[in-house]
Amino acid sequence: MQNILLPLSYLIGSVTFIIGLKMLSHPDSARKGNLVAAVGMIIAILATIFLYRDEDGTALGNYTWIFAGLIIGTVVGTLAAKKVQMTAMPEMVSLFNGMGGACAMLISIIEFKHLTHGLDAEVLEESAGMFFTTIPAGMFITIVLGMIIGSVSFAGSIIAWGKLNGKIKDRSFNGQHIVNILLMLVIAALTIYMIAARPVSTITIFYLILAISLLYGIMFVLPIGGADMPVVISLLNSFTGVAAAFGGFLYNNPVMLTGGILVGSAGTILTILMCKAMNRSLKNVLIGSFGGNKTGGAVGDKEQGHYKEISMNDTATLMAYAQKVVIIPGYGLAVAQAQHICHELEKTLEEKGVEVIYGIHPVAGRMPGHMNVLLAEADVPYEKLLEMEDANEQMSSANVVMILGANDVVNPAAKEDPSSPIYGMPILDVERAEHVIVNKRSMKPGYAGIENELFFRPKTSMLFGDAKKVLQDLVAELKGM
Repeated sequence: MQNILLPLSYLIGSVTFIIGLKMLSHPDSARKGNLVAAVGMIIAILATIFLYRDEDGTALGNYTWIFAGLIIGTVVGTLAAKKVQMTAMPEMVSLFNGMGGACAMLISIIEFKHLTHGLDAEVLEESAGMFFTTIPAGMFITIVLGMIIGSVSFAGSIIAWGKLNGKIKDRSFNGQHIVNILLMLVIAALTIYMIAARPVSTITIFYLILAISLLYGIMFVLPIGGADMPVVISLLNSFTGVAAAFGGFLYNNPVMLTGGILVGSAGTILTILMCKAMNRSLKNVLIGSFGGNKTGGAVGDKEQGHYKEISMNDTATLMAYAQKVVIIPGYGLAVAQAQHICHELEKTLEEKGVEVIYGIHPVAGRMPGHMNVLLAEADVPYEKLLEMEDANEQMSSANVVMILGANDVVNPAAKEDPSSPIYGMPILDVERAEHVIVNKRSMKPGYAGIENELFFRPKTSMLFGDAKKVLQDLVAELKGM
């Protein structure tokens, strides 16, 4: 009976992962999709703990340690998820993704130690080469590749977490990309040599590869500018999925393999789509340091004119008598936690007969889909969240575009300034509207460190202040009209 229940449990887990991922494609079903996948994961975990038997028929055992780990992890994860603000969601995703990479790395290390257990110094000196030759090539390759990819994902995700929460600044030096390429070549060369030759020094080489992989993960993410962070998070997520899939191969575990493949493939597809949305290749993202400010000044800056401010009363009047208003959310909206009052503004305008829609850029925020998640939390109808192409079609018929904390995704330099690092990136064409109102705290450049010419254009007016406070005052002004 147990021989049937364990594979059946893994099958159920694999199917729920696929169904859950499918349900994540729409905000209305995303929460249920998470729950469906979580239930499948619980079934697979419990089945492994209680039903797994090795070749000798021995049960897993170590229940105290296993359940202690499960309880601690569950408590920490639940508290972290409940306490995290939506503004901090990108760094939490990056941190949790790093933990997944660390798990894959540790699995490979433990399995390698298991293979070499009991080999004392004398044995290693005399017959280690012969011993390592007996290890199946497929198992050896799986262990090493899982270790490399997992360690790169772990180290890179931790650096991404630090950059997203401001603890780590962009750091780069001349020739850093050459150093990164050399590190990658050294990892590849040592891996091929170790797997092909199985030398006496295999154990030393294994841990040397581990150290270099961790260093490469740090060096890989460190120079990448903030504006590319959504792409980096997506790419690192795919790395973790691939590393987990190697663990599935190693343990012949179908549910682990399925989950890893789904995460790896979904992350890869999302990375490609985001690069396409930015009109850039993945290679350009990884070696271009887009958004990195190495010269001390904003790349592509030129002398600007004067900007004009608009009063709260004039803003309310413009929006109250408009036929269509387009809201462009950005990270400033998330920082101010203004998604709920933004939805209140939308409802207030609709009560006055104004059509309100949202224009969402694919890389707005700090992680893929950040703005969609933020607004969905505030119960903004999904139908109002227009993707960039659809939103741009609506711009020419919009009376007012209100930009809430967005910067780089509306910067005309992407279309007009070949010297700008964002040149060629598709943007939201807000200038096609009659009036453009920009809410920012100050005139400081956005996350990419690039000045925005839009702020100095004739159609643009600046409404300074914290997004939440500004929107609260604007809603009060509109209700009093």
